[in-house]
Amino acid sequence: MLHPLDDTDVGILRLLQQNGRFTLKELGEKLNKSTSSINDRIKRIQDDGYIRGYGVQIDHLKVGLALICFTHVKIKDHLHEDVSRFAREIIKHEQVLECFKVSGEFDFMLRIASKDTAAYHDFLDQVVSKLVPLANLQSTFVLQEVKTGTVLPIGQAKFQEV
Repeated sequence: MLHPLDDTDVGILRLLQQNGRFTLKELGEKLNKSTSSINDRIKRIQDDGYIRGYGVQIDHLKVGLALICFTHVKIKDHLHEDVSRFAREIIKHEQVLECFKVSGEFDFMLRIASKDTAAYHDFLDQVVSKLVPLANLQSTFVLQEVKTGTVLPIGQAKFQEV
């Protein structure tokens, strides 16, 4: 059963989004709660699936991935089997940071990280174009990251039972 979030739960989520390394003690101090209460709440929030996981944000330039590209993919015949196979197979590749099934002219939008345009072209040519028959691919190269992030504006959202 999914438990509704109260103000303390939302506070925990906000703080953990800002810094996933906060200790239970630090969270308790910031929210005026005991560490055991914070621990119980985090366990419940995790069990309910509000928290998908924990990780770090790495500077892609410092690890040699200078090119970020949004790739729009249109499946040729829109066969359910091809769409499902594309989704299932494309996410197996670590260059694909995100994959979205979208509405509009294209079926999927991918965010891909590559060393350079040659590596990106090779990935398209050797992997993406061979998964299923494609009607169209459109690439949009990131020139400058103006804002990136993973912090959701949860204070503005209305929580609903799923």
